[in-house]
Amino acid sequence: MPLTNWTLEADEVLALPIDDLALRVLKDAHDTSEWNWRNWLLKAKNGYQGRKDVAQALSEAWTWLINRGLIVWNPDQDAVGAFVISRQGHQALDRGLLWVQAVQRLDIQMVPVLEAKARPQFLRGDFEAAAFMAMKEVEVRVRELAGLSNSVIGKTLMTDAFRPPKNANDPNDRGGPLWDPAADPGEAVALMELFKGAFGTFKNPASHRRVDFADPTEAAEVVLLADLLMRLLDKIAVAQNAATSP
Repeated sequence: MPLTNWTLEADEVLALPIDDLALRVLKDAHDTSEWNWRNWLLKAKNGYQGRKDVAQALSEAWTWLINRGLIVWNPDQDAVGAFVISRQGHQALDRGLLWVQAVQRLDIQMVPVLEAKARPQFLRGDFEAAAFMAMKEVEVRVRELAGLSNSVIGKTLMTDAFRPPKNANDPNDRGGPLWDPAADPGEAVALMELFKGAFGTFKNPASHRRVDFADPTEAAEVVLLADLLMRLLDKIAVAQNAATSP
């Protein structure tokens, strides 16, 4: 027999992006207490007689759910196709497509400290904490590399760390600890402005008031920006070590 609660027409199934279609399939399976994805597909085929393209699209949706761990093998069943919705799958149902898409954006290997501190906060849905934690780790890393006091914070820290020489004619003024005299001056200033802008926009406001990331994608992009800044700092650390090596 065909699916009883499924209302999408054939052309609607084909028009949906794979992640949107997959979440709709997951919700239907949840609402109907389906326990076997093969059985669900067989019922769907009966409802779309002669539409192999629709059956394939729905099969792709189930494969998408499996590959992303939103459904997992049911250890209490021996039948082929038996599944249960995973913990992350339930989160996806509760938080919706935007959350799923934002999690996908973070599906990369970030620097270890962000993997340990920012990603868990994000997956729990605490987007403000994830973004704040990520930028805080950048601040800590800049201070560490620059050897500056804990009292120097935020944009001031970035300026003091990356600033160009104040007096080009003074041989004792070599700029901030992270200023690269061998780099193109314009690019070196741009690097300072990048760090200052990142902190002025995403770190400082969260230090003084609650920042509501209603869009999880925005929070994911802040975490990814922090990851990029950390990788730039890693390159600076390598250059510092090379310069001090005998």
